[in-house]
Parts: sequence; structure tokens; C-alpha cells
Amino acid sequence: MNELIQQKCTILPDQPGVYLMKDRQSTIIYVGKAKVLKNRVRSYFTGSHDGKTQRLVNEIEDFEYIVTSSNIEALILELNLIKKHDPKYNIMLKDDKTYPYIKITGEKHPKLITTRQVKKDKGKYFGPYPNAYAASETKKLLDRLYPLRKCPTLPDRVCLYYHLGQCLAPCVKPIEQDAYREIIDEITRFLNGGYQQVKQELTGKMLVASENLEFERAKEYRDQITHIETVMEKQKMMTNDFTDRDIFGYAIDKGWMCVQVFFVRQGKLIERDVSIFPLYQDPDDEFLTFLGQFYDQPHHIKPKEVLLPISVDLDLANQLLEVKVASPSRGQKKQMIDLATKNAEIAVREKFQLIDRQEQRTIGAVDDLGKAMNISPPLRIEAFDNSHIYGADAVSGMVSFIDGRPNKKDYRKYKTKTAARHDDYGAMREVIRRRYTRVLNDQLPLPDLIVIDGGKGQMEIAREIIEDELGLSIPIAGLAKDAKHQTSSLLYGDPPQIIPLKRTSEGFYLLQRIQDEVHRFAITFHRQQRGKHTVASALDGFEGIGPKRKKMLLKHFGSVKRIKEATVTELNESGLPLKIAESMSTYFHNETLSKE
Repeated sequence: MNELIQQKCTILPDQPGVYLMKDRQSTIIYVGKAKVLKNRVRSYFTGSHDGKTQRLVNEIEDFEYIVTSSNIEALILELNLIKKHDPKYNIMLKDDKTYPYIKITGEKHPKLITTRQVKKDKGKYFGPYPNAYAASETKKLLDRLYPLRKCPTLPDRVCLYYHLGQCLAPCVKPIEQDAYREIIDEITRFLNGGYQQVKQELTGKMLVASENLEFERAKEYRDQITHIETVMEKQKMMTNDFTDRDIFGYAIDKGWMCVQVFFVRQGKLIERDVSIFPLYQDPDDEFLTFLGQFYDQPHHIKPKEVLLPISVDLDLANQLLEVKVASPSRGQKKQMIDLATKNAEIAVREKFQLIDRQEQRTIGAVDDLGKAMNISPPLRIEAFDNSHIYGADAVSGMVSFIDGRPNKKDYRKYKTKTAARHDDYGAMREVIRRRYTRVLNDQLPLPDLIVIDGGKGQMEIAREIIEDELGLSIPIAGLAKDAKHQTSSLLYGDPPQIIPLKRTSEGFYLLQRIQDEVHRFAITFHRQQRGKHTVASALDGFEGIGPKRKKMLLKHFGSVKRIKEATVTELNESGLPLKIAESMSTYFHNETLSKE
């Protein structure tokens, strides 16, 4: 704990509020809330913590706090700040999973569709369904029972659905809106649990048809009843009512929290959601934060009722969600929460080993690397590599790794502008200067370690630019390769020395991944540039062939080889004028003969 943090901790208020933890570059890395700011913030810098919390504490260089008048204000403010700053140590639910819904469109002649997007329009939405198959089967059943239109656009004559009694034929007949309203009401009743009544009505109609010896019609009713049973009754009822509710349970193990959510719709368990994340504060407070973020996602629609574990503060949850919230202590609903909790315990136990292995491979590898080099753990690493063929199409690539993982949004490509052909040192000097001049001008985060895919000479070039020219103090390492072009050793220091790093260590594996990734990135960019020049040179010299037509030809034929093999007709069909197509075909034909 530095002196600034010590001083701030002595003047913290004993009121509720939100605190923002910052790293050495003043980036907000964690946002939390507290019933008593003084107690909560001080707790980070006293006593012992598990590994994950300790890594957070190790990065904290400063903090801010905002006092609120109540716990609910602190909770809402915390959620807003997490959304705004996207801190890396907070719970961020970025799951893009969406569930299918059945929709009755709000058109003049409505139709039934399945969709994964819930919009604020005139349509009516039912769901969510556990998967696309369940939604599709339910829609097929409704299409057979209710005669809404099936065509995307109205045709000019009746179709087969009209003759099957599954469409009112609005394409040729005027349909009163009252008729549609009646159908929509029946579909709504059906999807809200009234299918049992529909089944009874169909059973009555089947018996009447059978008594009247209308066996074909009776068979149609029987098939519809069977289809309802197949689609709607294969899910066992969990409750006697048809209330839509979400049921939450959570479990904690070794500094991690797992939250299990059961989605119950119309009395049936249709889906579940599992989230596992590090625990940094009181479990019930962390759970409330999760709860607020959970319903902030567009595909998580609040139900009529939410069931929570008995330890959760119901007053805060009620104010946060603004729906009915309950924590039953007995009965069937309590059993549902117990079931969710039991599933959470199983999930966190099963996934913990996998999470721990991933942590060891990434954050653990960063720690190994820092210890071997005797520097702070390099949480942000930027690596450079050059690529060219005999000096032609010279390019460089930079990749970024944060916490041992590729951070592709920060990757950069460079075409060398001032360096001479065959001058790898000059290319490295230019690219390093351009990168970190831009970083300083735009006040971007500085890396904790710069890795050069090269030896002592290129390391010295980078050091001259970083330290002597720009006045920065950033560790610079080089990566040497063996005869098989594999990562062999790490160079560091002044003068550069080989750092003893076990080839079986996670730190060494991280260096291999970084070197492979920067080489892949640079060489891919080089091939793109070389391909453009290859196309340009092969098509240069033709009158009437400019950049647009070159691009058009390559898009149409896929390669220069196929352009050369194309006939006059094929070239003309690609968009070239006939005279130019004839000239090009003749040229490439003569070129082929001369080679033979």
C-alpha cells in the first residue's frame, strides 16, 4: 500500500457509497459498493486475500469514492459506473445468447413468426422458448389450429393453406378486424396456458363428428389433439399456476461465485443460465450487483415474479427490479430455490479446475515472466515483427497481450515509409518511433513490456528510440529462435543476456504464443500487400483497365491465374467491354505460347 492510499484510508467516511479502484495508469480496474465505505475499502489493504483478490490489490495505485444516501443508490450507481467504465475485474455479462420468441405481428393482416429480437412495436411476443426447435414446433401447431396468413407478402390468389382451412385468404377476401382480434385472443389464451381448454373443445368436436359419421373430420380433430399433447405436454409442470418467474440460487467456492437461474414460463422450466465469476465483496452484495446487470441485458425480460435465496436483502432487490420479489422459506417454491442452489454448487465445483488451469496459463504465465526478468508482472505486453521478401513490400506488425491473452482490438499494422530496402534495423526504428509517438500524443496506455522478435541489434534500436529519444522507461526484451525457427531463449538487460526460463514453464509457453502470433500477424499482412501488387503488375499495361476494373476482375474470377485462362466471352460477362476483353485474351494467349 503506497503513501497516497494510506492517507486516503484515514479520511474515508463511514457512509454508504461507491468506490473506484485505479491502476498505475489511472485506468479504473474495479468498481464496488459498500454499506460503510471506511470498512470496505480498508479491508482490501489489510489482512490476507485469495489469489484473485490479491492480484486486484497488487494493481491498485489509487482510488476514488462517491458517497450516496442509501444502499439502493449505491447499488444503482455501481451498475451505471460499471457500464460506463467496463472495469476488467468487474462482473461483465457479455453473453450474446438470445432466446427465440413467437410473435403475432401488428400488421393489418397479422401472421405468426419466430424471432430472437424483441422490439417495441405493435406485435405481441410470447416466450422465451428453450430453443429454436421448441419455438418452431409450437408455431407449427398454432398454424394448424388458427387461420392467420402464412405468406410473407399477399399473393394475388388463394393458396393451399386456404383449402386446408389454415388461412382466411385475405389476399382475395375482405377480412374484418374483429375476426383477427378473436383469433389473436385465442392464440394468447392458448400460449398463456389455455391449451388444455382448447384440447377439451377439440375433443368435444371430435366426438360430435364421430357421432355424425364424419370420420375424416373426426380424424383431423384427433390429429390436432395428439399434436397439442406432443408439443405442449412433454414439459412437466413445476407449479400449479401459470406465473412467469425466474428462480435464482448461488454458491461460493474458493473465491468464486456461481449463479444459477431457472426460467419458468407458464409453469414450466424452459431454460437455465449459469454464470461463474470471481468474488471480490460480500456474497449478497455481489449477487445484487449481478442481479441488476442480469436484467440490464436486452434478452433478459423481467418476469412477473423473481424468487431469491433467503439471505438476499428483499427491500433492495424490490427497489432494484420493480417486480414482485420473494424468498419463500418452505413449500414448492423453496424447493425450486434449493434446486437452483444445488445446481450452482455442482457447476462451480466442476468448472473450477478448468478456470484454475486457464488462470495459470495466462495470469500465472505473466507472473512467471515477471519473476524471471525481475520486473513487475507485465500485464500489458506489446510485440513487434517485420516481414518482407528481399526488401519488397516491407511491413511490420504489432500485437498486444493483456493478462496473458491476445487483445486484438489493439493490434496494429505498419507499412514502412522511410526505411531503405533490406534494412530491418531501419524498419524497426521507424515502427517503434511511430507507435510510441502516437501512444504519447493520444495518451494511450503504455505497455509493461515490449517484446522484439529479434536479437541484440534490434533490441538496441528499440532501446534508443524508447529511452534516448522519447524518454520512456519500459522494459525491452528480445526473442531468439533456434535452427528450427522455434522460440529458444529470452534476451533482456543492458547488455542483453539470456534469461533462464524453463522451457516447460507457463512463462515460456506465453512467449511462444506471443512470438507465433506476432509472426502470423505480420506475415499475413505482408501476403495481403504482396497479393495486391501481384494483381496490379499482371494487369498493368492494358488500356482501359484501371483500379476499379482490376478489383472487379479479381472478385469475379478469384485469382490472376483464372483471369489469364478466361475466354473472351467469360471476360466480357465479367463486365469488361468486348474490345478490351478480346485484347486481354489475345495478350495472355500469346504469353502462354511464348513460355511453351
